Amino acid sequence: MSSNDGNSGIDLYTWSTPNGRKVSIMLEELGLEYRVIPIDIVKGDQHQQSYARISPNHKIPAIVDHATGVTMMESGAILMYLANKTGKLMAPMGSDRFWEQMEWLMFQVGHVGPMLGQTHHFVKYNPGKSPYAEERYSRENARLYGVLEERLSDREFICDAYSIVDIATWPWISRFEFQQMDLHQYPRLLDWYLRISDRAAVQKGYGVPEELAVPHP
Repeated sequence: MSSNDGNSGIDLYTWSTPNGRKVSIMLEELGLEYRVIPIDIVKGDQHQQSYARISPNHKIPAIVDHATGVTMMESGAILMYLANKTGKLMAPMGSDRFWEQMEWLMFQVGHVGPMLGQTHHFVKYNPGKSPYAEERYSRENARLYGVLEERLSDREFICDAYSIVDIATWPWISRFEFQQMDLHQYPRLLDWYLRISDRAAVQKGYGVPEELAVPHP
């Protein structure tokens, strides 16, 4: 839900990318009050000095939690922070289930995001410029889909219960058309994708920042 006066709640600096959508989906799932501040990465808003003070790496998303004074960048870390803040969608720290979730969250952060992002760059936005890169990243894209297909062979969600791991991974799979991937070749992954797509919070969070934006200062 989006509604705060700028002095309480959470400011979400974001754009309509898979990494940005992780956090807006998470905020909707948790029902936290937040304000959306769009950072147009096409126009280069992420390089403005005012934003660099919030996100030193000049990437989206980032948050400012006015209730705690915490400012944070990096989508995976933000998901963990929000889960820890609310006690939801992440297992208790130090438990066996927690470490299982961390294993698969790092799989998303270290593999699914970077590799599928490269597929977007070469296959979707720069076709024909580097056949080698297109083939390399498309092959790795398919391999990672296969890992998830196998993981979901005996469970509904990546770590059994719906968690930050699914929230981190789903926005990247949602761009299967950018990757020229046929989800029907991965029936368990397709079922997982559709199951999460039906969630109202996912649908609302996916529409951010377009639907809920306020001007960037």
